[in-house]
Amino acid sequence: MTNQSEGAKISHRSTKEKDQLINRLKRIEGQVRGIQKMIEDDRYCVDILVQISAINAALKKVSLHLLERHTHHCVSDAIKNGEGEEAIQELMEVFERFSKS
Repeated sequence: MTNQSEGAKISHRSTKEKDQLINRLKRIEGQVRGIQKMIEDDRYCVDILVQISAINAALKKVSLHLLERHTHHCVSDAIKNGEGEEAIQELMEVFERFSKS
């Protein structure tokens, strides 16, 4: 099996789903810019930390969505094609990285 990052990538993702993910990421990008401005404006540390927490939660939501899609499509397809062991190993490595955050 080739590395999934070289394979199908987003072929299972609909245009609507891609647009939703991109919009979420743009909102997160705006939140990050907001934090930069808060720091420039010497805003209260706790307010900044609250915003950082919100960004972390939003990124985690995007990550979980992508992980779910990957499992339902890429891993499932690999199993059907007899490449399940490699796909499951890769998925477990992703879980390990994800659990460290």
